[in-house]
Amino acid sequence: MTTPVNRRIVLAARPAGRPLPGDFRLETVAVPSVGAGQVLLRTLYLSLDPYMRNLMEEIGPGYAPPLALGEVLVGGTVSRVVESRHPDFRAGELVLAHAGWQDYALSDGQDLVPLGDVGRPSLALGAAGMPGFTAQVGLAEIGRPRAGETVVVGAATGAVGAMVGQLARRAGARVVGIAGGADKVRHLVETFGFDAAVDRRDPRFAERLREAAPAGIDVYFESVGGEVLDAVLPLLNIGARVPVSGFIAHYNEAGAEGDAAAPDRRPALLATLLQKRVRMEGFIVLDHYGDGLSRFKAFQREMTAAIAAGEVRALEHVVDGLERAPQGLIDLLDGRHLGKVVVAVAAP
Repeated sequence: MTTPVNRRIVLAARPAGRPLPGDFRLETVAVPSVGAGQVLLRTLYLSLDPYMRNLMEEIGPGYAPPLALGEVLVGGTVSRVVESRHPDFRAGELVLAHAGWQDYALSDGQDLVPLGDVGRPSLALGAAGMPGFTAQVGLAEIGRPRAGETVVVGAATGAVGAMVGQLARRAGARVVGIAGGADKVRHLVETFGFDAAVDRRDPRFAERLREAAPAGIDVYFESVGGEVLDAVLPLLNIGARVPVSGFIAHYNEAGAEGDAAAPDRRPALLATLLQKRVRMEGFIVLDHYGDGLSRFKAFQREMTAAIAAGEVRALEHVVDGLERAPQGLIDLLDGRHLGKVVVAVAAP
């Protein structure tokens, strides 16, 4: 029999703007040995998420430490327990983990969530996982949409945005999605049930957004920034709420050379916040998981049932093979995918 090895993808260089394949390196090392109180995990699915780009920068303190050169890239995973020396886990069971971009990883069990017998394990990385939970927390804690209000969602076909729109609709709000390209705009209405959708690539984007939100915007779920935020600001109503979960339009700016200076958006932003009494609040979803992951686990149970009942739609784009994860992340940052992006690392 062939001795298993652990393939892993590490940070080879810090990107200068948009990541390139050469910024990643595929290595092969021995499978780690299991110590007392540990479990050995085999990665089945790996989550690709925009925040990973930020961790590739050599920056100061943030909500997560930056990656060191040569370090395995981080990421949520659906994994199978291969070997266990932990009393709470047994070989063969599926868990939600944080094993990163590699075939095998060790865990002390504190970060693991048992998944049980699920039909689509990868949903634990998307609609029934961190992205879906991000949507729920941002709406519940900050957005607080009310029936009849208008909710606008940036990057609306992404893993978080698609869930924001569907959850806001369930709360009785009118939902307008923003996406890049006619195909994505069509999916927002036909697949996810948005009331209207606007193409951010349309030369008349700001005008189209105004037409789609004639009563103004009460909640804007921000994950984009840039020109999308420019178009949203004049439409915010008095007392609007803006949960901020990201700013993907700017992720590749760090380290980039030769780009024209970006416009200074601070005066318009500050004037809007003051004059319209807008609540704009950033949040990190990791702060809301609850003791023993209690709040997240409750969300996961509720959302898994809603998806099974057809009340919530969950689209996935599957990248086949760990070695294709770097290009998958690059494509994700370029907005080339529809739905949650996961990497199929091993057959479930």
